[in-house]
Amino acid sequence: MRPALLSLLLLAGCATQPPCPPGLGPATVASAYFGRTAGGEEIVTDAEWARFMDQAVTPAFPDGLTVLDGAGQWRGRSGAISRQRSKVLVVALPDGDAAEAQRRLAPVIATYRERFRQESVMVTTEAVCLGF
Repeated sequence: MRPALLSLLLLAGCATQPPCPPGLGPATVASAYFGRTAGGEEIVTDAEWARFMDQAVTPAFPDGLTVLDGAGQWRGRSGAISRQRSKVLVVALPDGDAAEAQRRLAPVIATYRERFRQESVMVTTEAVCLGF
């Protein structure tokens, strides 16, 4: 009995999102959080961020995106807590799913991590209903 119950619970977690109300359609929203500090110094200036947007982000998401300024903190591999300014990239993918969002974000994140010596970039995704 327990394996059957576990299987049902796992399937419920993978269920598709409920239908959207009239005028809205299914979409995935992905958010990526880009820290601007490395080694205790802010290394991603506004000009460097603008260049990164032009060279990596806009080509990956030409249909539109939003960038927000953030202030966050995290504990890196060293164990030290780092507080830093950040950029939050938000993209909506009509009819997209989390796998597509990750596939499209992966090269953007890889470029950022390499160019600015970043340990990581946090990504979140969520299924939403979207309308314009």
